[in-house]
Amino acid sequence: MLETENSIEVLGARVHNLKNIDITIPREKLVVITGLSGSGKSSLAFDTIYAEGQRRYIETFSAYARQFLGGLERPDVDKIDGLSPVIAIEQKTTSKSPRSTVGTITEIYDFLRLLYARAGEAYSYVTGEKMVSYSDDQIKELITKDFAGKRINILAPIIRARKGHYAELFQQITKQGFLKVRVNGEVQDLLPGMKLDRYKTHDIEIVIDRMAIEDNEENQKRLAESIKTAMYHGENVLMILDQDTNEVRYFSRNLMCPTSGISYQNPEPNLFSFNSPKGACEICKGLGTVHEINLKKIIPNPKLSIRNGGFAPLGEYKSSWIFKQLEIIGEKFGFSLTEAISTIPEEAMQIILYGGKDKFSVESKTLGITKEYKIEFEGISHFIKNQFDESTSTSIKRWAKEFMDEVECPECKGSRLKKEAMYFRIHSKNIFELSAMDISELSDWFENLDSHLNEKQKIIATEIIKEIKDRLRFLVNVGLNYLSINRSSKSLSGGEAQRIRLATQIGSQLVGVLYILDEPSIGLHQRDNEKLIHSLEQLRDIGNSILVVEHDKDMIERADYVIDIGPKAGKFGGQIISKGTPAELRKEHTMTAMYLNGEMKIEVPKIRRKGNGKFMKLTGATGNNLKNVSIELPLGKLICVTGVSGSGKSTLINETLYPILNAYYFNGVKKPQPYKKIEGLEHIDKVIDIDQSPIGRTPRSNPATYTDVFSEIRSLYTMTPEAMIRGYKAGRFSFNVSGGRCETCEGSGVRTIEMSFLPDVYVECETCQGKRFNRETLEIRYKGKSISDVLNMTVDEAVPFFENIPKIYRKVKTIQDVGLGYITLGQQSTTLSGGEAQRIKLATELSKKDTGNTFYIMDEPTTGLHFEDIRVLMDVINTLVDKGNTILIIEHNMDVIKLADYIIDIGPEGGKAGGEVVAKGTPEEIAKNKKSYTAPFLKKELES
Repeated sequence: MLETENSIEVLGARVHNLKNIDITIPREKLVVITGLSGSGKSSLAFDTIYAEGQRRYIETFSAYARQFLGGLERPDVDKIDGLSPVIAIEQKTTSKSPRSTVGTITEIYDFLRLLYARAGEAYSYVTGEKMVSYSDDQIKELITKDFAGKRINILAPIIRARKGHYAELFQQITKQGFLKVRVNGEVQDLLPGMKLDRYKTHDIEIVIDRMAIEDNEENQKRLAESIKTAMYHGENVLMILDQDTNEVRYFSRNLMCPTSGISYQNPEPNLFSFNSPKGACEICKGLGTVHEINLKKIIPNPKLSIRNGGFAPLGEYKSSWIFKQLEIIGEKFGFSLTEAISTIPEEAMQIILYGGKDKFSVESKTLGITKEYKIEFEGISHFIKNQFDESTSTSIKRWAKEFMDEVECPECKGSRLKKEAMYFRIHSKNIFELSAMDISELSDWFENLDSHLNEKQKIIATEIIKEIKDRLRFLVNVGLNYLSINRSSKSLSGGEAQRIRLATQIGSQLVGVLYILDEPSIGLHQRDNEKLIHSLEQLRDIGNSILVVEHDKDMIERADYVIDIGPKAGKFGGQIISKGTPAELRKEHTMTAMYLNGEMKIEVPKIRRKGNGKFMKLTGATGNNLKNVSIELPLGKLICVTGVSGSGKSTLINETLYPILNAYYFNGVKKPQPYKKIEGLEHIDKVIDIDQSPIGRTPRSNPATYTDVFSEIRSLYTMTPEAMIRGYKAGRFSFNVSGGRCETCEGSGVRTIEMSFLPDVYVECETCQGKRFNRETLEIRYKGKSISDVLNMTVDEAVPFFENIPKIYRKVKTIQDVGLGYITLGQQSTTLSGGEAQRIKLATELSKKDTGNTFYIMDEPTTGLHFEDIRVLMDVINTLVDKGNTILIIEHNMDVIKLADYIIDIGPEGGKAGGEVVAKGTPEEIAKNKKSYTAPFLKKELES
């Protein structure tokens, strides 16, 4: 037994499926919780320990503050002792905002902004010269030196290249006592009623003083006064006009270009922020992209007529004003709404798309009268753009977005910043150029920066650079050296986002904290695993406790203490079946131990599949970091795409191949990354993509509704004799619409009681006793079970129950095949673990009829899966391939890679040093490759 001082003690945990467990977890150690997917690991780590830590933190606030935070429920546990402050680093916590980037999450960008504001050197965007700024005394000395003995005019610029007649301005200047102005390079007397041509652009300066420069006290005093006045009126800029040569020189207290006279405000950190109006590009508001209309989306099929819905935003013909206008345009240009859009004259198309006003008359030969027509049409394209820009309704914006593409902003070229910000440089790089570098490249740049700074810059920047270097080092250590800091956080995978937060935490150097991590090794190549484990050990060594939910072999073997939860998943799990050091775990007879010892293993196939002899060939892919990659995919095989993180696997498959296939088979509109050509599309007949996004996030979503089996079950209930007598339709058996559901709890089965200072309490609905439906609906039975009983069945119970109804049976059988027999059909989606949610998605796709020619794409399907779950999943996948389908998996897990028939290894490194095909062939061929980072790990797997 571990002594209580240095441990966390959990007594009587019963959250979700935990069976009243007691466990003592050592502090300041690296502790791994493992077990089958759905056995209760996350319930113990996140829903018990983390939830209690959060609740205790919120309890420290005053009752007044707590009412705004909404209390947290106390997890169902008797007692937790020895809990220190808890920080959870989960997979799903990055912001989906387009303004959030790797740089803003890690705070590196904040330090860069500070560095550029304090140590950056400004250059003119007109001439490229270095900007200068002077104090009033320096300006006085320069004028005395450069214009000695000359006659000059001191001018204050007030209008620059703007239109207007400026009558009021001249009046105002006269009232202030000035006698002359210089308009468009010509000095004039101020006359009453003076005005300019309002349609031309003008430059106007006030003549503050006209004097000869001499080096005596009186002259110098007059010069100083004039400079002060000119600076006041010219907003910190003045001009000196040499009366003999008519040449002009600019002087400014701000940064100023000595030749063209443009000046910048003195830089502040927010000038470099794309989230502040001071720094954001005016056109794209700091997003780097703008939306523009895509005509192909408005007219997807030019062969259709307007009447048959050829214009997608308008749909088919209805008797409405807009179609009447189109008929009038047709009258004028001689076409009818039943003709194909491709035959409409160009001039008419311009009016239909971009609007126009016109009046015309048509003579009717039969009636002998003239009809007057009036066109006032906004144009379909303009209407969509205006709705997108100006509408306050999200649904209308979403509708308009369907007909638009996101393209790089033409003004800032994707840098998100104002022009001025791009002309501040350090060691000849601006802030955007640094943001676009890979983290490894950026790290090297900062290492060599010192020798390129002047003394003043060194004094200012030393501390800032130290902070930036530290943070970059932590990112490199968790294997993220291939990202750039301007990478949008919504494009990060779950594992990447989690490791970025881990790096941020290591950077904060807190001590005495309990960190809880959820599978940090997701999406990480075996090569980088070592770095990740080392980072966690560093966190532990400075005095923190680390609790990791993980299935990775290396992580389990390097842990100080391992807790194995099982024996099975769902209601057959939730018990602690072994605990101790990794060495002690190996002696146990649990499923995890047997996989670690090699007693159980996923067998390598004796022979690799030959495939069907057909190929799909993608040539010349150059998106993101891909270097003109061409790949040949043998069909009818299990294909694995491997490579270190950031090498370009997702770009090649998810952003190039999948959009091409989706557009070809289903008219998908996502634009693929650039490529030259694709061949062999005729050999397959559909594509199915299974990614990692979570299924429904509301308590009303459940496996039955997500896989659509519930619709079939409801249809079945409407066919029962009793339902037909009563005239019940499918809606009667839905808990989401009124009619058949219990109206007290609106079909949710529980009632929420709001307490003002305490957390909301959920109580079973007293009307339906948690059954969700009203009495009449529950009276309809099939094989003696009501619709509510069916929702409470586990999948294993549902399979024999529905075996005579093929539509339902196929779907529930697939859920059972992917290893989810233990979940109930009506279990809330919010209570499913990550691995479970992903397999429900998989089951939904797999239950669709496969044609034996389907191309499946899966992105890391082993996320959240235990060794045993992977075995079950691979059996399902192999069955599909045996039927003739092709499955392409992006994966780092060696158990999957060794089962592949064909591997494409991309690399060699991540980021700019990646994007090439390093090796391709069977696992045995890859294992011999000297250049591939995957090879040594694969070799070890194949030999074991």
